[in-house]
This record gives sequence, structure tokens and C-alpha cells, in this order.
Amino acid sequence: MTVTQLSAQELFRAAYENRYTWNKNFPGYTANITFKEDDKVFTGKVIISANLKAEVLDVDDESAKQAIHGQAWEIAIHRIRRSFEDTHSANTFSYGKTDETGAVELLMGGKAKGDKYKVRNNEVCHVHRLIHGTYVTIDTFSSHDTGEGYLSHTYDSVYHDPKTGEQKGGRSEFTDEYEKVGEYFILNRREIRTETAGQVSIQEFVFSDIKLLVEPVAA
Repeated sequence: MTVTQLSAQELFRAAYENRYTWNKNFPGYTANITFKEDDKVFTGKVIISANLKAEVLDVDDESAKQAIHGQAWEIAIHRIRRSFEDTHSANTFSYGKTDETGAVELLMGGKAKGDKYKVRNNEVCHVHRLIHGTYVTIDTFSSHDTGEGYLSHTYDSVYHDPKTGEQKGGRSEFTDEYEKVGEYFILNRREIRTETAGQVSIQEFVFSDIKLLVEPVAA
């Protein structure tokens, strides 16, 4: 009996297509937002439109507004459904090492040369990518199985200088929680704990009263 070895590209494609994304009928939604940063609390409203643009309302503090908008944008950008070909047609894949957890390393060539991923249980559990001139490394420790693809539950991120390898800023730990609204899974809580020089800063974003949009919202 011969076992057919999956190509590195096929292994990655399967995990890529196993991510949970919103379908083309996604109508957008509104939610109340409570943003806690250490001992400060801000409240307002968030709108994610059908074309996945984010808008923050009723938050007067500019830095808090930017922090909320950044998270809302991040939520939407990761739920966009893009074909594997659109995202990775200019890249090549080859096998690296398999670690003690069974995660298989995939080394990128082509346009994304130098980037690395790891796949375990048909999920991408490690990302090492050059984004805007900085290496971002993300390790996922647990995930939600929606039945329609997976969503990361706990993970961390670290930034490094691509030339020196020196860490930039602190290590951040994330915890994401989701709820199903209509037929869509939507983030209702994200906690970010960032340790920098021995000091821990905690940000918590709580989205409540999430409602899908029926009519377009005028900007």
C-alpha cells in the first residue's frame, strides 16, 4: 500500500480554506462597544458595513476611537473570503520541519519568500510574515470549531526587526470569544494582554447587542 504525500501547497491550501469566513451575503452589523484599557473605560457604537468597512460612533476620546477602529478593521479583514489563488498564486510552498506537537512547517518562496507557516490538524497554528517592513510572528494555542471552519481562540503575537532580529515592543496575548448572530459568527469579546519591560497592560473590547444590518447604513 502506498501513501500519497500531500504537496506542501495542498496541505496549506486545505488549512487556508478551513478558516471561518463570512459569505458574500454578509449584511454587516451594528454593536455597542465597551473598551477597557487598564483602569479607563470608553463606550460607543461600531458599524461594520456589508463591504466590511468599519466605523466607530459616539467615542470622543481620539486614541480610544482609533484603538476600537483598529480592532473593528482587524475583525472584518480576517473574515473576508478570498480564494487561495487570489492570495497565494505568486507564492511557492515547501516542507520544513515537523515539531514535537505534530505541527508541519511550510516555507514560502516566490513573492512571500522568507515567510513561514505551521499547520496542525488542518489549521494554521503559526504565522511568521513580513508585514509593512516588520516580521510578525503569531502562534495559535486553541481555536473555536464553528462547523463551517475554525476561528482562533487564544494566540499571541510578537514583532521583530527583519534586519537585526531584535524584538520590537512587547509580546501580546489574545483571547477571542464569538457568538452566532443569525447565520454568522461574530466576535463579542477580545482581551489583549501586552507585557513590555515587565509591565502588563490589558485591553478589553466587549461587543454587545450585535444586530445584523437589514437596510444599508448611510455613512
